[in-house]
Amino acid sequence: MVILDLFRSVLDEAPVAIVVTDAVVERPGPTILYANTAFGRLTGRAPCDVIGLTPRFMHGRDTRRAVLDQFAIALKACERFHGFLTNYRADGSRYVVEIDCRPLTDTSGRLTNFIAFEREVVRRRGRPAVGASGRFEPVEESHDSLTTILPGMNLFKS
Repeated sequence: MVILDLFRSVLDEAPVAIVVTDAVVERPGPTILYANTAFGRLTGRAPCDVIGLTPRFMHGRDTRRAVLDQFAIALKACERFHGFLTNYRADGSRYVVEIDCRPLTDTSGRLTNFIAFEREVVRRRGRPAVGASGRFEPVEESHDSLTTILPGMNLFKS
């Protein structure tokens, strides 16, 4: 098993949404090269259907331009971006996502890709139930340590 297959087997089943893009920041890029199952659940699209698209497909009316500009500045500088965006699922429903996007470099330090870890931001106790004003339905809360373990693995440029 090659290292890429090993990583893919781990990433495919991770509870946090993970997407890998090429390193092209200017439009129409970046292009999605990999998305895991959790990313598919988050966006309402099958992971195989987003390959070749730009992550911009999730943006909409309430996606803040200022945050997108900060995101682009960080990527162009080959720096980490951590922030929150309002995105849209395939069915048009809006959600807020926390994004931790990091540059990936080869052994010579050349930028090759970006990897983003994403999770929906929901209220602590749940999200508003459909048709029940002021009431909440429970949501699962992840207690996985993936986002705390990954930075310590020295896979990413700080």
